[in-house]
Amino acid sequence: MTALRGVGAALAERLARLGVTSVADLLFLLPLRYEDRTQVTSIGALLPGTRAAVEGEIQLTEIAYRGRRQLLSRVSDGSGMLTLRFFYFSASQQHNLARGTRVRCFGEVRRGPLGLEMVHPEYRRLREERVALEETLTPIYPLTEGVPQGRLRALIADALRQLEHTGPAELLPADAGLPAGMPTLREALDYLHAPPRGARLAELAAGHHPAQRRLAFEELLAHHLSLKLRKRALRTDSAPALADEPGLARRLIAALPFGLTGAQSRALAETETDLAGDAPMVRLLQGDVGCGKTVVAAAAAARAAGSGAQAALMAPTELLAEQHWRNFHEWFAPLGETVALLSGTTPARTRRSALAAIAGGEIRVVVGTHALFQEGIEFANLALVIVDEQHRFGVQQRLRLSEKGRRGGRLPHQLIMTATPIPRTLAMTAYADLDISVIDELPPGRTPVKTVVVPEQRRAEVVTHIVEACRSGRQAYWVCPLIDVSEELRAQAAEDTAARLAAALPGVRVGLVHGRMPAAARDGAMLAFKAGKLQLLVATTVIEVGVDVPNATLMVIENAERMGLAQLHQLRGRVGRGSAASSCVLLYRAPLSALARERLKVIRQSADGFEIARRDLELRGPGELLGTRQTGLAQLRVADLMRDADLLPRVQQSAERLLESHPERVAALTRRWVGGGERYGRVG
Repeated sequence: MTALRGVGAALAERLARLGVTSVADLLFLLPLRYEDRTQVTSIGALLPGTRAAVEGEIQLTEIAYRGRRQLLSRVSDGSGMLTLRFFYFSASQQHNLARGTRVRCFGEVRRGPLGLEMVHPEYRRLREERVALEETLTPIYPLTEGVPQGRLRALIADALRQLEHTGPAELLPADAGLPAGMPTLREALDYLHAPPRGARLAELAAGHHPAQRRLAFEELLAHHLSLKLRKRALRTDSAPALADEPGLARRLIAALPFGLTGAQSRALAETETDLAGDAPMVRLLQGDVGCGKTVVAAAAAARAAGSGAQAALMAPTELLAEQHWRNFHEWFAPLGETVALLSGTTPARTRRSALAAIAGGEIRVVVGTHALFQEGIEFANLALVIVDEQHRFGVQQRLRLSEKGRRGGRLPHQLIMTATPIPRTLAMTAYADLDISVIDELPPGRTPVKTVVVPEQRRAEVVTHIVEACRSGRQAYWVCPLIDVSEELRAQAAEDTAARLAAALPGVRVGLVHGRMPAAARDGAMLAFKAGKLQLLVATTVIEVGVDVPNATLMVIENAERMGLAQLHQLRGRVGRGSAASSCVLLYRAPLSALARERLKVIRQSADGFEIARRDLELRGPGELLGTRQTGLAQLRVADLMRDADLLPRVQQSAERLLESHPERVAALTRRWVGGGERYGRVG
């Protein structure tokens, strides 16, 4: 980085916070937006909310005291009058803006008490009648402390000048399948850092300009290649082939009090084929809430145990870990297999005993939270790692658990579960390093959940429905988005709601669960609800992934307009888990934004998790679906998976072509856009 003129160690350190460690990195630090200073707008044509350049003559400058001391300058160009307002100013500034001075100003136009105004605009005094305007649009870059816009623009301009001689290599060969009409890399970078006068700001803001599409294509291609390389690397590793000679998995399935759905059987067959091989399985098992992923995971764990090896299931919360443990215990006990539970609240004596049995290989199936990969936990022969709700764990956490199973150069198999359905196009791109199994049907006997959207003015009616449900022997959830009262959000707080409902419903046993409660108290309330000791559970979204309570048939979600589609669908999945008719009431506070109205319409009309995921992707983008910390694709610099979805088929074709015909370019391409991210390739 210090190859640029004027960049010392201190500035280099600040630039590193922006991900800039080389001159090439500067070129790929693209503007967030642009300002048009290439033309002057007449004051009479200004519109509030826009940013513009104006020229005029100062008619009056004065210090005013309106709540606080401020400098006001009135500027006119003959077509109208504009106020310049400064809250921080000096005596010299007051002198520079004296009556009769001609100025050119740039800033955001807003309505003020005196008409249109600019607050703290950039300005310069015009000593001549004609002063040249900017030749290009002005880029606005992401900033970090200690690196102002002007300094960053100068550095990037310097880097662009160096590009004449030592610019980044064009890594896409002519036969790479680049869509027609796209510029070269050099042309794209030149344009995006300095769009010419007349460039269409709306097109650039929408990300539709060919220069942006050119870089988006290359970035998507680099990410896709990095994932395919991860998958290829795994194929060269070895894993224990799990034969399950005693047929433990078959016996577990045969003893279940229900039959598998066709989708479950298909997913299990795909999983068993992988486990029987000597290459590490890295399979994503995705399916809607309540589709029966846990049974498939249990059968895979049984296959590991039946092969004399060990399986570990990691869940994101103690509550969910305990629920998995109860299910596994019920299914494995008749087979003579002990299932251990390891979490942060496991009693010390129980924990010591379990650790010894796990290290000695006597216990072959372990369920737990992130406590599973802590120091001091050793497995005798860990052959299968199962991760539930994968997007809730960081990549490094999954890596550390997987590494606990490394023995003699062999890696454990991995089965990664998610209840967030992911549209096929997105899954093929974001999870190109994984094999994907989909459970796309629910077990028979489930009754669809009726979803109704109700304004909060009808809250009393909703409370009446709760009383009726509880009197009939059923249970209900009341979900609040916040714990504490917030005037700004005007959302109901769980604690306040629980107190008011308990007072309004003297015959109903009300419980409370939220994320700031001690884990033991929270889990105790959930288990009391599961046991029927509580009839109404007031909760925050902590129950989004929670215990299975078939007797709960009514859910009320307050301030539903504030939640995303994926979260609403996950919450709704807590009811309708038995054979009784169930309902989900979405309480909203008017007025609704267009986005909120569309969300509520989608969730009311559809119970199909994959359709909801597709619409969620359209409305929110991929970050919500994939978990922004865990996948590089949710942190793309230029591309947008939703906006650029039409490029994905071509990206996949180009990746195959590069791997086959130009393998020497692949490493440089992934290094340019992905950096060191490929080191997580063994995690899945």
